[in-house]
Amino acid sequence: MMVNSTLSYFLLSTYIHVGYLRYLCFMITAMLYIVIVVANTSLIVVICVNRSLHEPMYLFLCSLFVNELYGSTGLFPSLLVQILSDIHTVFAPLCFLQIFCLFTYVNIQFCNLAVMSYDRYLAICYPLQYNTRMTSNKAVIFIILIWLYSFVKVLITLSLNIRLTLCGNIINSLYCNNYLVVKLACSDTQVNNFYGYFGTVLTIFVPLFPILFSYMRILRVCFSGSKQTRQKAVSTCTPHLVSLLNFSFGCGFEMFQSRFDKSGVPSVLRIILSLYFLIIQPLMNPVMYGLQMSKLRNICKHMLRYKLLAGGRNNKSVSE
Repeated sequence: MMVNSTLSYFLLSTYIHVGYLRYLCFMITAMLYIVIVVANTSLIVVICVNRSLHEPMYLFLCSLFVNELYGSTGLFPSLLVQILSDIHTVFAPLCFLQIFCLFTYVNIQFCNLAVMSYDRYLAICYPLQYNTRMTSNKAVIFIILIWLYSFVKVLITLSLNIRLTLCGNIINSLYCNNYLVVKLACSDTQVNNFYGYFGTVLTIFVPLFPILFSYMRILRVCFSGSKQTRQKAVSTCTPHLVSLLNFSFGCGFEMFQSRFDKSGVPSVLRIILSLYFLIIQPLMNPVMYGLQMSKLRNICKHMLRYKLLAGGRNNKSVSE
């Protein structure tokens, strides 16, 4: 029996030993992380350096991309270490740090998507009043509140978990999971369970209300509006809806598999689906938003063309 007074590490038991294939898995995972970092960082830089993109919609996108970098950094470095390790252990402080990073990532993502849906509702339903109802300053305030709220909420969760007496250290997951850590407790967990259910409601269902409200109003305007209004709604809302549904599916499966018996699901499929919302979302969003939003796409093309031309001139001058 191991209690938290002597607990120094957790053991992650879901990893499959694949022999020399671990090096291939390591290379693929490292490449995914590099692509995520480059894609999200590039769009953050594009939005920050172009004053024409300092609008609420692009500020919310910038917050989304920063959060995806943050969440990926909470997962990938640990994942890369574990792939090359024979014994899949993680020090207890690092485990709680990973829980903090991944939980705040999920909270910020849902809240950010909820505020983005409200922003699209104002842009489509009140186009003439949009610039007064949603200013850049208001968008920055929304973003600050989202991040602060998420940090405080998860800090409360961790403070409740750290006080628990743990009678085990084996976590049946690829990464540290708050619910699975609480399951290891042999002390009273009523407060943790209550706050866990309350936190789930805050994380999922509270953002769901502005999302449903916004899209009900947008649909009403689309059905009664002009063809141009419908085209604007489709072009601006499609990436958001795809991102929302994709992220909700990934989080829903992870919650389901951590709470219910999953012995009937092949282990490889469980691994893929448990990582889905932490990998696919940061990979997909930069590509989807970058291609779908014409203004962002055109500025990216212009900057890339400028760099290529500048590089060509430099090479020509060196050769001369």
